[in-house]
Amino acid sequence: MEKSYCILIVDDDEDILTSARLLLKQHYSNVHTASDPREINSFLTKYQPDLILLDMNFQRGVNDGREGIYWLKHIKEVSPETQVILMTAYGEVEIAVQAIKSGAYDFVLKPWTNEKLLSTIGTALKFSRERKKVEQLEQTKTTLEDSIAIKNEDFISKSPAMQNLMRTLEKVAATDANILLLGENGTGKSVLALAAHRMSGRNKNSFITVDLGAISHSLFESELFGHKKGAFTDAKDDKAGRFETANEGTLFLDEIGNLDMALQSKLLTVLQNRKATRLGENREREIDVRLISATNMPIHQMVNDHQFRQDLLYRINTVEIQIPPLRERQEDIPILAVRFLEKFCRKYHKSNLRFSPASMDELYQYHWPGNIRELEHTVERSVILAEGPYIEQLGLHLNNNTDTQPNGLNLEEMEKHYVLKALDKNRGNISKAAKDLGLTRAALYRRMEKHGL
Repeated sequence: MEKSYCILIVDDDEDILTSARLLLKQHYSNVHTASDPREINSFLTKYQPDLILLDMNFQRGVNDGREGIYWLKHIKEVSPETQVILMTAYGEVEIAVQAIKSGAYDFVLKPWTNEKLLSTIGTALKFSRERKKVEQLEQTKTTLEDSIAIKNEDFISKSPAMQNLMRTLEKVAATDANILLLGENGTGKSVLALAAHRMSGRNKNSFITVDLGAISHSLFESELFGHKKGAFTDAKDDKAGRFETANEGTLFLDEIGNLDMALQSKLLTVLQNRKATRLGENREREIDVRLISATNMPIHQMVNDHQFRQDLLYRINTVEIQIPPLRERQEDIPILAVRFLEKFCRKYHKSNLRFSPASMDELYQYHWPGNIRELEHTVERSVILAEGPYIEQLGLHLNNNTDTQPNGLNLEEMEKHYVLKALDKNRGNISKAAKDLGLTRAALYRRMEKHGL
C-alpha cells in the first residue's frame, strides 16, 4: 500500500465516489472524496493531494466539460505540482483531449475498468515523483553554490579537546537531534556542521547552508520558506525555500544569533509545526530536515537580556557543542598551517614551499583572534609573497598586545591596529567588534580581508 500519496476524488455522483474510494483504498491509504468542486480549495490547503480525479461536469443536463476545464486550470494555478486525471463520458473525449493541453495528465472513460484506472493513476504518481525529484535537484544545485566553499573541507585535529568534541558529535550525528554549535568566529562551525551531516543517516541527501547574518529582513521568508510567482516584484518564478530544498537532508542555519525577535518567531513556528508556507500561497508544505544551528554570540546571555527567544533556543539546542578557539588548541596550528600551505601552493602553482622554523615559531606564538579563518588568510598571503623555497616571515603581531599603539600616523597601520584591538577585546566576535568600531559586519569582514586577518 502506497502510504505516501494523497488522492482526492471529485464527482457529484455518490456512486462514483464510493466505488472509486473503495477501489483506491486497497492501494492507497490516504484517499479523500468531495461531491462539490468548491471544496477543492480546502482540500488543497489541508491535504496537499498528489493527484485529483476530477469529473468534467457537475450540473444536471450539462455535458460540455466547461466546469471540469475551469477547475482543472484553477488546480494547476494554485498547486502546479498536483496531477489531475479527468473522468469523462465517451462523448466528451475530444474535450478531454483538449484539457490535456491545459495541464491534465490524462483522462479515463466512465465506466472505467479497474486495471485501467489503477494503471493511469500509478503512472501519473510516478511522473509526479520524478518531476519533484528533478525540481528539487535543480533547486539544490543552485543553493549548493552558496555552500561550495566548505564542501571540500575535511575535519582534522590532534587536540584532545577537539577529539573529545568529535566523539560527542559522532554520537549526536547518528540521531536526528538538533545541534547548536557555539564558538568564536572562524573556529570551524560550518566544517563541523558538514561533518555531522556526513556522519548522519541523511548523508545521501542535501546539506544546505543559510547565512542568516547575510539575509535581509525582507528576504527572510522568501529565502527560507520559498515564494510563489508574483508574490512580490522580483518573484518571476515559483521558488522552493531552503527548508524545502533541504528536505530529508540537513539544514545548517549559521549566525542564528543575528535574527531579530520577529524573525525568530516565524522560524519557531515552522520548526514547531514542521510545515512551511511559501510567500503568496495559503497551503502548508511538510518539511523533514535535520537542523544544525551556529552562532558566535553569547546566546544564553541574549535570552536573559530578552534578545533571543528562550523557546527557540530550546528548540534548536537539543545538544549544544562549544568549539574552543584556535589559541586553546595549539596542537592543531601546524597541521592546519601545512594543509593550507599545500592548498595554496596548488592554487598559485608554487611547488616545494615550506615553513621555516622561525615562521612556524611565529604561528605558535600568535594568539589568532580570527581563529582558523585568520590562519588560512595568513598562509595564503605568505604563499603569494614568498620568493624562495621557505616562508620566512608571516608578519604577525607577536607581542599579542593590541593596546600597543602603531608607530607613526600611517592610516593603514592604525586601521589594522584598531581592527585587531576590537577583535581581541570581543574574543573574535565579529558582530560585537563591528559594533565597537561603528561598522557593519560586512564592512569589518572587508577590512579583515584587506589586512589579512
